[in-house]
Amino acid sequence: MSDPLEILLTNDDGIDSTGLRALYDALSEHGNVTVVAPANDKSACGRSISHEVDVEEHELGYAVYGTPADCVVAGLAELGPFPDIVVAGCNKGANLGEYVLGRSGTIGAAVEAAFFDVPAIATSMYIPAEGASLSTIELDADDFAEATRVTSFLVDNALEAGVFDHAAYLNINAPVADGEPAPIEITRPSKRYEMDAERNGDQVHLRDRIWETMDPETIPDPEGTDRRAVVDGRISVSPLTAPHSTNHHEALSELAETYSEQVSTDYR
Repeated sequence: MSDPLEILLTNDDGIDSTGLRALYDALSEHGNVTVVAPANDKSACGRSISHEVDVEEHELGYAVYGTPADCVVAGLAELGPFPDIVVAGCNKGANLGEYVLGRSGTIGAAVEAAFFDVPAIATSMYIPAEGASLSTIELDADDFAEATRVTSFLVDNALEAGVFDHAAYLNINAPVADGEPAPIEITRPSKRYEMDAERNGDQVHLRDRIWETMDPETIPDPEGTDRRAVVDGRISVSPLTAPHSTNHHEALSELAETYSEQVSTDYR
């Protein structure tokens, strides 16, 4: 009989969030879960890191007065036990598109784990807000059933299947649970970016307009993207890499040679 999986669970909504508790309860049936999560809401902080953080014991594990990346470093390097996999979530709200990947604390936690060479899963739930603020939407644990089900399945199976031989982490976006389980679609992050800004006196208001184009009938994203999948009611799973890959090209190599020649000439 194999040893049970060791799972480190974190998030960016805070340790007392409904989504984290839902994942904790679900994953506890599949392994030993240690929670190291922010004491407070740290949404949209990316991979921001601290030099020193306070830690308190919590009924689920440890509450860290820091960011999700802080939690992963503290959990993996000190608070342990060292896990087989890191799970971040479940986030209240989707994390979709290339531009979001660097901003999201949920994704940031998964990327931080990848730098430790630990497989990771970031799980978020798409909520059709229809103009309402996510902060005003009340959810209970049952609403996260779709997200917890697919995350539990992948925690159970992705390691042995060799998924993480090809991906550093998986970015999951699931719909709100509603009747029959949704199918999985393997996706790529959308490239759409629709930020704009408007000045009002001494302030500049920054607005992310991309959520205004999530109508299933008119969404401009093509098939195969994460945004298209969730709007159509499917679970989006994007296998992603970290650290960032490089793309060497002749044009840049030629510029490097030109620089060396120019600097050498100027120096003489």
